[in-house]
Order: sequence, then C-alpha cells, then structure tokens
Amino acid sequence: MSIVLEEITKHYGGHLIVDHISLKVPDGEFFVLLGASGSGKSTILRMVAGLASPDAGRILLHGTDVTYLPPQHRGVGFVFQNYSIFRHMSVADNIEFGLKIRKAPASERAARREELLDMVGLAGLGKRFVSQLSGGQQQRVALARALAYKPDVLLLDEPFGALDVRIRSQLRRSLKQIQRKLKVTAILVTHDQEEAFELADRIGILDRGRLLEAGPGESLYSRPKTLFAATFLGAGTVLVGRARSDRAHFGTLSLPIPDEVPHDEGARVQLLFRPEQVALTPEAPEPGAAVLGRGTIIEQNYTGASRRVRLRMPRLQGTRQIAPALPFGEESLLVDAVVGADEPLDSNHFWASLTGWHILQQPPARLMVFDSGAGPIAPLNLARILAEPMNASATLLAVSRDPDSAGKLRDALSRRQQEANLPVADLRVRHGNPAGQILAEQAETVYEMVLMAPVIRKRALPDIRKDGLGATVLKVLRKTDVPVLVVKGERQAISRILICTAAGEPGKSDVRIGGRVARRTGASVSLLYVTAERGGPGPLARAHLENAAATLRALEVNSEVLIRHAPTPTEGVLTEARRGDYDIIVVGIHRPRSRRILRTSDFMKQIVAGADRPVLVVPQ
Repeated sequence: MSIVLEEITKHYGGHLIVDHISLKVPDGEFFVLLGASGSGKSTILRMVAGLASPDAGRILLHGTDVTYLPPQHRGVGFVFQNYSIFRHMSVADNIEFGLKIRKAPASERAARREELLDMVGLAGLGKRFVSQLSGGQQQRVALARALAYKPDVLLLDEPFGALDVRIRSQLRRSLKQIQRKLKVTAILVTHDQEEAFELADRIGILDRGRLLEAGPGESLYSRPKTLFAATFLGAGTVLVGRARSDRAHFGTLSLPIPDEVPHDEGARVQLLFRPEQVALTPEAPEPGAAVLGRGTIIEQNYTGASRRVRLRMPRLQGTRQIAPALPFGEESLLVDAVVGADEPLDSNHFWASLTGWHILQQPPARLMVFDSGAGPIAPLNLARILAEPMNASATLLAVSRDPDSAGKLRDALSRRQQEANLPVADLRVRHGNPAGQILAEQAETVYEMVLMAPVIRKRALPDIRKDGLGATVLKVLRKTDVPVLVVKGERQAISRILICTAAGEPGKSDVRIGGRVARRTGASVSLLYVTAERGGPGPLARAHLENAAATLRALEVNSEVLIRHAPTPTEGVLTEARRGDYDIIVVGIHRPRSRRILRTSDFMKQIVAGADRPVLVVPQ
C-alpha cells in the first residue's frame, strides 16, 4: 500500500476536525477526498504531507511510519490551490527548485525540467516569469515542480479551485493522463463532484471529519450507504417510510428491501431515487409499476442536452420527504425528473413512476444524556421514554473534576443507568469543565439531541440566583448546535408538545425540530403564538402559522394553532404550558437585538427557568 492512515485524529481550538480516519490507498491509485468546506479534507492532506501532526493515530507511506517525520523526508509532492510558486523565479527555476535542494546535477535537472515542461504542456516557456503566465499555466508549473523529484505520493489540495470552468476541464484531463503515465499514487481533495467523478479511481465521502464511505464513483452514486452520501453526490429525492414484512412502504407504494440492507420491523426506511430514474407518462402506468402518483409540473430548467422538471404531487400517506428539502409550509411531494431536451411536454400533468431506486442502510439515531452522578434520574427516565420510538441509542456522559475520580463516577453512572432501566450504547466519563466537556462530546459524535437537568453546585449559588439554572446549562445553551432537552420534573410519556413559534427563520426551525420529535413519539402538537395586541397576529404571523401547520401535516403530526394574549411572551407560554399540562415545551434560541451577540436569548432563559416541565431548546 502506498498510503495507510490508521485512526488519525486532529483537534483545532477544542474542535474535532478529523475523527479517527482509517484509509488505505493502493499503489498507483488516484483517490479523491470529497467533502464540503470544513469537513477536514485539507487537514488530512496536510497531515499526510507532514505540514501538520495528528493528535492520535499513524500515517504510513509505502510501509514506513512517517507520522512524525518532517515533510522533506516523506517523498511527497504537494500542489496547493494558490499555486505557491516563486514569483521571482522563472518557470524553469521553479521546476528545478526541489532538485537543487536535493543537490541533483545540473544535467539531470535540465533533462527532468524539459521532460516535465513537455508533459504539462509548457514546452518552450521555461524562461517566462509568473507575471507572464495565465492561472492555468501557473498551476501547470506547480504540478511540474511537485513531480520534479519523482515523489512516491502526489497530494493535491483543490488545485483547480481558482480557475474558470473551461481551464479546469482541460487541466483535469492533463492531470489524469500524467498520473497514469507516471503511475504515481495521488490523493486530491475537492468539493466539486464533477471533478471527483472525472478523476477518481475511488472517492471517499467526508462529513464533519468522518469518512462515511469510500468506493468507485459509480457505486457511490447509484448505491450509497448513507443519507449524506446520497444527497451530497448528485441530485435525488429521498423519502422516509416504514419497514413491514421485509418491504418498504410509502403510502400505496411498496418496494422490496434487499437482503444486504436489513431493517427492523417498523423501522424507518430511506428511499433514494435519482431524477433520471423517474419516468413521466401522460397516462397511468401499467399495473405493477412503482407509481409515485400524478403531479403537476411547477418548474422547468433547460440544461442543453436535457430538461429537468419538478413536479408537485399529493403526499404519500405515512411518508416524509427529506430531500430535496421542502420549503417551509409545503406539504406536497416534490419530485425531480429528467427528460430529453427535445421531448415534448404537451401537458403540465403527468404520472410519475420509478424505473430504479435504492434503499439506504437503516439510519441510526443517538441521544446524549448528561448525568452528574447524583440527584434525580429524570433525564435518564426521559431518555428511555424517547429512545424506543426514536429507534435511538443513548450515550450516558458524566464529567469528573480530575482523572482520579473518574472510576468512582463511572460506577455511579452504571448504578443509575440500571435504576432507570435505560439501555445505553456507551458510558463515558470525561474530566474538566462540565459545559466544555459536554460541548466537546457533542462536537466529536453526531447526536440528535442532548438531555440534561439544571446542574447547580452549592458553591456556585451566588452566580445563579437570578435564573436557578446553573452555569453549565447556560453555557451549553449558548454554544450548542444540537437541540438540548432541559429536563425538569418527571414525565411518564410524551403525548402533548407545545411549540412556541414566531414569524421568521428561527421559528421555522422550532416547528421542524419539534414536529420531528412529535412524529417519532406519536405526540400531538399545539402551535402557540403569544401576542399583547388584542387584534391578534398580523398578516406575516398568520402566514407563518399557516405554513407551520402545513409543515406539521407533511410530517403527519396532529396539530392545533393557539393564539394567546398576555402582557409578555414568557407569561403567555408558561400559563399555557401549565393549563394544557404539556409534556415538552419547544422554544428556540433567538438572539436578542444586542451588540452582545454571545448573550443567550432572555426569552429562552425565562422559559427554561420558569417551566416546571421539560423544555426542548432548538438552536438557530
């Protein structure tokens, strides 16, 4: 193997950037790491090159452990996005630079320089300077310089990102030809799907520092394992239905579940189909076809060789659409299809059926439960109530002051977990600042929700006299990017949820997150809008409430809209929560209109502090 990564991990500023990545790249392979900005792909490349060191794990190149070797001893060539060629040197001197450092003879340098100039299409331009070159030519010089000393491994960090489309296409073809000719093992990182498909022997999909899956581009596109890969690679529609008797059910549509992706009875099933797998016919398809329904074309986009159309059709019963993301207030099904550019569309109404599809692996869900090791076990009990309908596993987390007390705290966690009868995937004890460790755990593993109770230490009482929440909860709420369920009081079930909403983008998130919890638990929802005006909400707020109700209907959640009058929003919410005896209150972290942008919303704090029942806090 040319490149072997073993559980490499990297943190920056307390954030986990690369999460236990393991990867093997055979000799001569062109491997592409594909991911969005911030996914950790460039950090991985820099660690392979020796420009950054992993916090844990090993890096082997051709069987040699190079984890802590300096870059010049690794036999690696590196091409950066910004070219990184010397402006004061000619093209020839740039290419020869690495050979001069290695004290190669002048004749050898000249021969290698001319060979590479011809290979990258710059023959005869050796005497030119950077100012006399186009962007594409500069990147060819950077590639030639990286290849000059015949590296065992070639690393490319988004090398074509600064170039226009036509030049990028030309350089990709040249790069692939050069890589095949030299048989050099290469890793390229990019966020460009077209680039990945054109260059890669294999593609690795990265998301938030984790390597989700790797394989040939064709198999990742047609048979992805994860939802992220399915939606990140190309366009497609993803529907969520239920598994019954080894079949996936989406309303009247029933499809077999392949043996290689087994699903538990009653579990959620995610169905992927691409636009080219949707057939449009003016008449109802023949019996036995995989029919989605009859819809209306609402959008057309001409792309040259084809035309992409979007249909709106009645939602399939018991089905939720998660891609493409539905606009807020949309309760129909939106399906994309591709037809030939010359194919006539004589009507706006067509039947849509599937010519192909793919069932994704059963999606896992994870809850994190923070427990101090003492006091009421309400968060553990509520996690047990939520875990079964959400088909979720739970991680039980505690934070000790120092490593020496971790063992005793773990024993306490185990006893409390058994008392609550909560099945857990993992018991974890970290040490340090509780809020910091909760946020660190949240950053390192993908959780759907964090459950915690107010943590108040006696010596901290002067600091929490105003809200009674404790510094830990407030710090977590201020920085979280995951919904946090602040558990107060004991609940025996989740049957009624109160979503406090207001017009605007944050209010949409509250409705969506609260609606998903309601769908999974079978709870009904009351949408609460509080106003001090006797005339009721204005047109914008009423439109928001109508769209919120439609969004919940699309999730198949029973809901009602409540408009309450109160002197303050806080008073209105708390009064309604007590009157309706709701099991969960849902509120958002809506930032105050203040220059102190790190302040947590006063409204949210007042609700969490004043409530006598669980409050689900949804971050923006």
